[in-house]
Amino acid sequence: MKNKKILLAMIALVLVAGVLAAAYYFTRPKTQAGGKTFTVTVVHSDGTEKEFTYTSDQEYLGAVLQAEGLVTGTPGEFGLYMDSVDGETASWEDNGAYWAFYVGEEYATASIDLTPITDGAAYKLVYTLG
Repeated sequence: MKNKKILLAMIALVLVAGVLAAAYYFTRPKTQAGGKTFTVTVVHSDGTEKEFTYTSDQEYLGAVLQAEGLVTGTPGEFGLYMDSVDGETASWEDNGAYWAFYVGEEYATASIDLTPITDGAAYKLVYTLG
């Protein structure tokens, strides 16, 4: 009897894991194949803005921005933590500063290395005091 309950619990666990995996697969952000052109606006701590335009066949934003030298960062459990952007460092430990990431005008829900590039999109990196 005890073995039967354990077996049923394991089957239920596998089914729940399968449903969650399927839900993620069908709702995850989609990437686009081929060349894409997009802009990245950097807002520095003094309020000045610089706009960069890139064309790439990469699928994720972080790969392009790191390869171009615009962003450096540290991998973390939620993706890449941006340490510096366009040569300016933000340090949470020193003064509560960080680089906020926007897709269009909306605060991003994922880090730059987990954000698919969309052709024609506008991204923004803003120096922010916490």
